[in-house]
Amino acid sequence: MTSAARSRSTIPRHATQGSMKVSPLTCTIGAELEHVSLADAARDDGLFTEIRTLLLKHRVLFLRDQDITRADHVAFARRFGALEDHPVATSDPDHPGLVRIYKDLNSPPEHYENAYHCDTTFREAPPMGCVLRCVETPAVGGDTIWVNMVEAYRRLPEPIQRQIANLRARHSIEATFGAAMPMEKRQALAARYPDAEHPVVRTHPETGEKVLFVNAFTTHFVNFHTPDNVRFGQDFAPGASHLLSYLISQAQIPEYQVRFRWKKNSVAIWDNRCTQHYAVQDYWPAVRRMERATIVGDRPR
Repeated sequence: MTSAARSRSTIPRHATQGSMKVSPLTCTIGAELEHVSLADAARDDGLFTEIRTLLLKHRVLFLRDQDITRADHVAFARRFGALEDHPVATSDPDHPGLVRIYKDLNSPPEHYENAYHCDTTFREAPPMGCVLRCVETPAVGGDTIWVNMVEAYRRLPEPIQRQIANLRARHSIEATFGAAMPMEKRQALAARYPDAEHPVVRTHPETGEKVLFVNAFTTHFVNFHTPDNVRFGQDFAPGASHLLSYLISQAQIPEYQVRFRWKKNSVAIWDNRCTQHYAVQDYWPAVRRMERATIVGDRPR
C-alpha cells in the first residue's frame, strides 16, 4: 500500500492516550495533537512513545498552547536522543542545544530558511529531527511549510528512480551560510565543516522507506559522469545540473506539503530524515522568534 493510501485508510481522526486527540491535516503529511503537554511527555514513557510512533506515521506533528519552560523543551527533545548546536546560529546559554532563531530589524538580511531544505545536511550525520517552539510571531505571515520526501520519491517517474538509484551528492555549508561571509571567514567555515556526501535516495533507518534526499544545501552529484549518463561533455555539467534542479524542485509540489500558521507557544516536531521545510519570510518588519532543539541523527544510507 502506498504512503498516501495508508494516510487515507488508516489514519482517522481519533482520541488516543486518554484525552489526546490526533487530527491529520493532509492526506500525505502532518497531524495536530490536542490535549497533551510536552512537559508531561518529557516525563511519561508511555506518552512519549506514542508521540514518537505518531511522528513516524505523520512525519511532522503540531501542538498549540505549549506554555512550557525551556528546560521542559530540552527535556522532551532529549527523549529522542542527544542534542546538537548549530554551526552558525546561537544557542541559549543556559540550555545547550536550544538554538535561538530570532528574526527582527537587527537580524542580518540572510535568506536560508526560505528555501526548501532538510536541516544541516552539510553534516556527515544530519539531525534525526527537531522540536521547534514559537516564542513570538507576527500577527500575519511567518508560516512554515513541511514536505513529505517519501511521497516525493514514490511519485517520481520510474526512469528517474532508476537513474538516481545509486547517485550520490555533495551538501555544503560553504555554498549556503558561507556565501554571505568574507572570503577568509567562508574558507574557515568550510575547513571546519567540509562538504558531506550523501546518497540521493536514502533509506529511512526506522521505517525502511525510500526518501528523496537532495535539497537547498546540495551542490552537485559526485558520481554522475559515467558511460551510462554521459555521451559528450555537455551531458555532464548541464545534464547533471538539470537533473539535480528537477529533483530539488519536487519539494515545491503542494500535494506533498502541509502549511502551518504559528501562534505563540505553538510547537512543531518533525522527522528531519524524510521531510523538508520552508520558513516563509513574508513578515518583515514584524518580529518572529523561535527556539529549536535539534536531535543528533545517523549517517544517511
